[in-house]
Amino acid sequence: MINDYLKNIIRNIPQKPGCYQYYDDKGVIIYVGKAKNLKKRVSSYFTKNHEDSPKTRILVSKIKDIKYIIVESEEDTLLLENSLIKEFQPRYNVMLKDDKSYPSIVIRNEYFPRIEITRKILKDGSKYFGPYSNVLSVKTLLELIHKLYPIRTCSLNLTPEKIAEGKYKVCLEYHIKRCKGPCVGLQNSEEYIKNVNAIQEILKGNTNLVSESIYSEMQALAEKQEFEEANKLKEKFILIENFKNKSTVVSSIKYNIDVFSYDEDADAGYINYLNVYNGAVIQAYTFEYRKRIEEEKEELLALGIIEVRKRFGSTAKEIVVPFLPDLKLDGVEINIPQRGDKKKLLLLSTQNVRQYKLDKLKRAESLNPEQRGTRILKEMQKDLNLKDLPSHIECFDNSNIQGTNPVSACVVFKMGKPSKKDYRHFNVKTVVGPDDFSTMREVVYRRYHRLIEEGSPLPQLIVIDGGKGQLSAACESLKELGIYGKVAIVGIAKRLEEIYYPEDSIPLYLDKNSESLKIIQHLRDEAHRFGITFHRNQRSKGQVKSELDNIKGIGEETKRLLLKEFKSVKRIKSASNEEIEKVVGKHKATLIEKYFTEEKES
Repeated sequence: MINDYLKNIIRNIPQKPGCYQYYDDKGVIIYVGKAKNLKKRVSSYFTKNHEDSPKTRILVSKIKDIKYIIVESEEDTLLLENSLIKEFQPRYNVMLKDDKSYPSIVIRNEYFPRIEITRKILKDGSKYFGPYSNVLSVKTLLELIHKLYPIRTCSLNLTPEKIAEGKYKVCLEYHIKRCKGPCVGLQNSEEYIKNVNAIQEILKGNTNLVSESIYSEMQALAEKQEFEEANKLKEKFILIENFKNKSTVVSSIKYNIDVFSYDEDADAGYINYLNVYNGAVIQAYTFEYRKRIEEEKEELLALGIIEVRKRFGSTAKEIVVPFLPDLKLDGVEINIPQRGDKKKLLLLSTQNVRQYKLDKLKRAESLNPEQRGTRILKEMQKDLNLKDLPSHIECFDNSNIQGTNPVSACVVFKMGKPSKKDYRHFNVKTVVGPDDFSTMREVVYRRYHRLIEEGSPLPQLIVIDGGKGQLSAACESLKELGIYGKVAIVGIAKRLEEIYYPEDSIPLYLDKNSESLKIIQHLRDEAHRFGITFHRNQRSKGQVKSELDNIKGIGEETKRLLLKEFKSVKRIKSASNEEIEKVVGKHKATLIEKYFTEEKES
């Protein structure tokens, strides 16, 4: 049974690509996995019964903690998972792959080495690269290799003696120019091994060396005006550059570096650490410092760098940071990258530290929902420059369609949530026709005149659905009541969602993702919904009254039965006398038939 701690983590995992790690009760990583959607994938372990997979059930029973690393793309999840598996070799990664080992790429120990996918690593002098977590990633890599270099795919025993015997013939691969025919002596070993060495560098992650070599050779051929051969190398150069640019998890950086990013709130500083070895992220760790006094971010980042490098034994000679910490280390260069691979890695680290901070906030708020409400209201207080926390907000909206049945609605939010028992609607009394400004003036006056008379608390914020005109009308009523300036009031215009203040012609534009704007929009939409519903009810009542209430001898109960059966007055009119008689009896059916007949004749 999943415990509350894990439930809380899973609830706040983002729906982004990345890798997740499961830990046992000793804090040891027992499984690393990848996902296009972290939340969906991790949740599936705990929502399915795994009847057909006892190994998965065992794994799930041992999970005591979950951590994850988010990345930019689905391709990066493959590369990152591979790096983590090679580094930590988690116990359950091997057990839960249907008893299959991970695929690797092997360069065979042969005179003309084949380059293949394999699941068996043998001590036969061959060179192995991997393992890779997904066979698709291996095939993609091999496809790139075969596009770049004409390497044989056959299983012939290509020893010098066998080739000299002339037993072999070229195959289709030769004719489509994906192999140069070493089997019949059309390609020598020296040229072939040169290609194999370049492929090794790609498999090691040293793509820069390969692309630089191809580029230099391409330039040399162009200078000799051998343009056809130069163009072939250009195509190879573009292929390998595209491969490099796809990933931030495996980059073209040649050296070991430490990447640190920082974020903070009022109570803590958060630091994410990425250890990059030979261009691959092999470690990610996020932690926090609880603030005791007003520590500067430069001081906290410096403490974090010292702590992490000591804990993980890092000897990297370069540290990448978002700002310069209060720190100097002998023989270590500290840089703030502006562009390129290091900048991409810093952005990846920043994304992770922000996600950690957000997850922590969400977990805390899920345990204490009031905390979230208070946080949002504090944000609103700051955004709208209010004197008081807007724990009680009221919003007004007018409804009149084609000038009929003008009504107004007032909705109430307390601690950022609707308080429906406090909603009020108003039938407009003093305004004739569709006069939105006068209607707003009347209902605002009536609402707060009554609250003042009853001694009820006034809201900290009033929101008017409308622009400067409606806002000015509402302010006139507040002035008349003597509470203008004591209660904050704003208007929200629908066109661009701009916020207007009294006596200020320049509106405020809140960020579209702002929690404050979302609350105000929710207020506006709820007031509109409540007002429209009331307006429709009023119109329906008016229609029924004009038709049925004029029939002598027909009371409320009869009306209810008729409308329940026929749904509308129009259907009652078109019903036969026998149909109406079945519902209300012969006498009342006769009265109804007589009324509608006389109505038609008149």
